[in-house]
Amino acid sequence: MVNKLNNPIWVMSSAYDKLSLDELIRTSKAVGAQGIDLCVFRKDGTRSDHTATHLAYEGFSAENGRTLIDQFNQAELSLSLGAFENMIGGDPVERVNNQNHLLRLIRIAHLLGGDSNDVKVGTFVGYNHELGNEIDGFQKNLEEYERVFTPIVKYAEDLGVTIVYENCPMEGWRSARYTSTYNNLPGVLAARKLMYTIIPSKAHGEIYDPSHDIWQNTNPVDVVEQMDISRLKRIHVKTTRNLKTKARIEWGGMYPMQHVDPNLARQANVAIPKNDWDRHHYEAMLPGFGGSDHMDWNDFVNVLHRRGFEGPFEIENEARNSKDTGSSKATDQGFTNCIRFLSPLLWDLDEHNGYYYKKQKELSMPNVADIPEITIAQLSR
Repeated sequence: MVNKLNNPIWVMSSAYDKLSLDELIRTSKAVGAQGIDLCVFRKDGTRSDHTATHLAYEGFSAENGRTLIDQFNQAELSLSLGAFENMIGGDPVERVNNQNHLLRLIRIAHLLGGDSNDVKVGTFVGYNHELGNEIDGFQKNLEEYERVFTPIVKYAEDLGVTIVYENCPMEGWRSARYTSTYNNLPGVLAARKLMYTIIPSKAHGEIYDPSHDIWQNTNPVDVVEQMDISRLKRIHVKTTRNLKTKARIEWGGMYPMQHVDPNLARQANVAIPKNDWDRHHYEAMLPGFGGSDHMDWNDFVNVLHRRGFEGPFEIENEARNSKDTGSSKATDQGFTNCIRFLSPLLWDLDEHNGYYYKKQKELSMPNVADIPEITIAQLSR
């Protein structure tokens, strides 16, 4: 039997985009979480699917950092930051804005204590399809990643902060009229191994979300076995139920469902995507809420503990029967029941409290001075 490591369970704040920070903290405590991954998306960003911004990032100072640390200590919660955008592709102006925002969050994480308080900065890498459409397009994306992220990772390293990449391929991030659904470089383990070889610094690692591998017919247990476990800083708790639909038989489980002329599809009685995300025949779920999913959570947690993973399990609620209902009560219930599901897997049994998270240490008060914001243009000189 693998020993439990008392992993904390956190809330990812994207599901609570309508709440203020104070309301988010109260709600996170009420559902039983031990921390919050604060989504801090650009207020002037172009994403429509994730817009949560739970930190006033403009003009953030060292004093603001100390105030925030005190607020989270009073609530007995930990925290991280994240904004998930395309850093190497898409509109060139937006790309630079995204890079500058990532640098802004790295600076804020530093003012919050960075690695000493386990304050990481979550991001995507994205994908450059102009390069990707060329011969050796994947290699060219790796080279663009190296060009863009080498100074960014060095900046984070100098400030004592770790960047963490999420492995979502962002399969709906482009129109369904495009053939490919691979829109985020670290979407497969091979890419992440290549990225760490290109930039060996320990100031970047990953958030691993097993749900993205399940619909790709890859066993997350096998992925954890093969990954560099020292790079793993967070687990995103989300899973999927692979649908047994006519469309999955027609298009298979390997390749995305393609868009064709709707009249032709009707005549042929062939399914086509209803929207840009409707391409891989799965349904997002939360473990322990509303039915079984297609992952063995016992095996998954066991391999993580056997390999020594001690970090947070962050619940990313995108479940159709919870966050996607639009009901705040159903959203809360999803988080609460997911924490109840995970607690016997992650926490020891206490005689008086049942499965119980042992109290974590307080966040230390950062002893850092203000530093100015920096842009990618300044960093790349």
